[in-house]
Amino acid sequence: MNTVEHLSIKSWSEADRPREKLLSKVKKALTDAELLAILIGSGSRKESAVSLCKRILIQAENNLNSLCRFSVPQLTNFKGVGEAKAISIVAALELGRRQQSQEIPTYPVINSSYDVFKYMQPLLGDLSHEEFWVLYLNNSNKVIYKKMIGSGGLTSATVDLRLIFKEALEQNAVALILVHNHPSCKLQASIADKKMTSRIKEGASTLSLKVLDHIIVTEKSYFSFADENIL
Repeated sequence: MNTVEHLSIKSWSEADRPREKLLSKVKKALTDAELLAILIGSGSRKESAVSLCKRILIQAENNLNSLCRFSVPQLTNFKGVGEAKAISIVAALELGRRQQSQEIPTYPVINSSYDVFKYMQPLLGDLSHEEFWVLYLNNSNKVIYKKMIGSGGLTSATVDLRLIFKEALEQNAVALILVHNHPSCKLQASIADKKMTSRIKEGASTLSLKVLDHIIVTEKSYFSFADENIL
């Protein structure tokens, strides 16, 4: 066993610590043992969490499907694994199993303002309060992510521009479509709507992001900034 694996993970260099690696790199770069170590949080005085998880995986023949069959009592047989850690492992593996059995959600390709309306109207059309959403798109105008950025009362929703751009960078988006609803059913962009759109568009340009449209959704229809040439 490597000497470093006897040491507490806190004594490792940041580049080797599982949590720091997950934050600074792609999650696929972490080994199964490192991911399990993040779940259990700590090992023992004589063994790091990563080393402990390597031992567990060896008993499972380094196969996660085999590890899924381990019960809580079986996991607690490993020195350094208490009931709480065993439950965390079993719960995480069960979530993974359920994820595999579910269909991957399909997101649309946006070719027009009407495509946005069809996609978002079921979500926003009949709300009694305003919500502000952003659709994040890739180079092919495919929606890769959507997020509610703000929620408010009957006539407005608070929007944090920093959150919009943070999500865009995390999702590797190249374009944005802004969407909010008008519970009043008025298909008209307010002065506040126009100012907000201008601020977002200006901020997006500094990050090489395009704002393709801002859609106002009501129960039965919509208003498009791009269609009205006011974007």
